[in-house]
Amino acid sequence: MTALTLTLLAAAFLISVPATLIARAIGRRLNALDGAGVAGQVKAPPRRVPNTGGLAIFWSFALCLLAGLGLALYFAGRAAELPEPLSALQRFLPGIRTQTGPALALLAGTFILHILGLIDDRRALGPGVKMLAMLTIAAVVIIATDSRLLTMLDGHTGGAWASILITVCWVVAITNAFNFLDNMDGLSAGVAAVASACFLTTSLVNDPPQWFIAAALAVLLGSLLGFLVFNFPFVPRRKNTDGTSTGGASIFMGDGGSLIVGFLLAILSIRITYLPLPAHPDTPVTPSPRHLLLIPLLILAIPLYDFASVVFIRLRQGKSPFVGDLQHFSHRLVRHGLSQRAAVLLICGCAAITGIGAIALPSLAPWQAALIGVQTLLVLGGLAVYEWRKDASTR
Repeated sequence: MTALTLTLLAAAFLISVPATLIARAIGRRLNALDGAGVAGQVKAPPRRVPNTGGLAIFWSFALCLLAGLGLALYFAGRAAELPEPLSALQRFLPGIRTQTGPALALLAGTFILHILGLIDDRRALGPGVKMLAMLTIAAVVIIATDSRLLTMLDGHTGGAWASILITVCWVVAITNAFNFLDNMDGLSAGVAAVASACFLTTSLVNDPPQWFIAAALAVLLGSLLGFLVFNFPFVPRRKNTDGTSTGGASIFMGDGGSLIVGFLLAILSIRITYLPLPAHPDTPVTPSPRHLLLIPLLILAIPLYDFASVVFIRLRQGKSPFVGDLQHFSHRLVRHGLSQRAAVLLICGCAAITGIGAIALPSLAPWQAALIGVQTLLVLGGLAVYEWRKDASTR
């Protein structure tokens, strides 16, 4: 099954690369380029770069997921027809079949959010409309798929309402966090790829492994890597003497991509069972270390740091937290002397550090897990000290 999961990753990548080329061509043909944003928003000078990359990410993910589900449903009633290399899949087919409904509900919610983002990329909808839509879509998908955090609260709150509320807040926060990160070439997609790889590894090393969630994460990772071929600044951007620029990204994901990337990671992070499951339904459930519930927080620590810090800055300045500016984590690093590409690589590297630590948590004793938590706090604290230090030369 691990080999099949990696095959899905490769398939998504191979679909995403040409899909990104097509999305870029569509953006150029329709003049769907980077714009100035909503009234009051402060952005870097718009570049003549299509912001239609979300089309490639969504359709690469959707097509691979639908193809996988279709094949699983087809062979579910014809297990004997499976070719020899895939015969080991027989025992997983019933489980995949039960996941079809939640998968389609997730895909439907993602599609609606994708359309919302595409509209916002062409005609800014404003933060109020987007927030209401995100809350509604998150609530519907959470209820439809029964994807909830902290279900242990149900017995103490008289129902599932508290768990649903917390889960909606988590999904909206992560969705916005990746939308906020989409402010430099390769940043949002790069951090999302790191997070996807960490969640994918977590689902594979789980006991037992969660193959369906792993497959979905592999497809998302492949879709992001294919997009990054054209979005990551492999060649630094330079301004020419005639006013044009070369290098940097040749396509942006836009809100049509950043919203769905955050949404998918948020929902899939909830669907992973971080606590070990009993080998048999009749086996008594032994208490599990609660530090395992911190895994998604550690994997997504860097996006959450950027989200929380920029919201704090804007509120302190009396501004709306959802009207963009150039005060993001990445912008602050650039003002300290890093190039944009160096800032993106540093942020992705920090995301990998916190994410790799999270992967190890299930195999650690509580005191060892505490060290991982301290490591994460040191990474965030070190970054905070570096970027917030008072240095007149960087202001």
